[in-house]
Amino acid sequence: MAKLKFSAPVEYCYNPLDYARRSCEQYLERYGDGQKEVLMVGMNPGPFGMAQTGVPFGEISKVRDWMKISAPVDAPKRQHPKRLIQGFECTRKEVSGDRLWTWAEERFETPNKFFKRFFVWNYCPLVFMEGSGRNRTPDKLPADEKDALYAACDQALCEVIEALDPDFVIGIGAFALKRIKAAIGETERTLGTVLHPSPASPAANRGWQPQAEKQLRRISQERVEFFSTLPKDTKNQWNCE
Repeated sequence: MAKLKFSAPVEYCYNPLDYARRSCEQYLERYGDGQKEVLMVGMNPGPFGMAQTGVPFGEISKVRDWMKISAPVDAPKRQHPKRLIQGFECTRKEVSGDRLWTWAEERFETPNKFFKRFFVWNYCPLVFMEGSGRNRTPDKLPADEKDALYAACDQALCEVIEALDPDFVIGIGAFALKRIKAAIGETERTLGTVLHPSPASPAANRGWQPQAEKQLRRISQERVEFFSTLPKDTKNQWNCE
């Protein structure tokens, strides 16, 4: 990633896997071990979430108080004055992360119960900002820049999937699902998507949690129905309760 270059209107590019490496490693070491049933994949870091904490959808209160992760966060070499990295001292809320991790906490109570079955990761680790401080998503990059970025991100995603060996790979939003399909191609894993919890989504603002829960149940049922047509010894017995 460090070798990639991005042109205007991108003026700043942050990589929290670098400057927030210590808290990111805590997340991986504590919750990323073993096989997972479900891998949930987001797009890229939010400015007040993973950009600050190094944890995907990393709303600070959830990372610090629920996951019990906290570590010093360094500053990127070049920062936008309106988007300073303050690490766990940042007082801004990452709404997307708050919605996602509140669901996980309410649904599973403890992080150990959630991460025994689930893991959350981002397709792209980089944050892109325009001169105004406005966030620019990876899909808005020029074609040649996207090609180079996606090649690296595809490879990394395939390695994460190989390591976790999930039955389900779920895109958090349509972009993530599109990239999942492009990266892994034909697969026996069940692919699907849930609504992105961003406050920019009118649908998500009408109650993200029940909608996401409904989508997950439907994806699970589709897998059960598919495997019910196979010989008994190849059926998958997992169900979403």
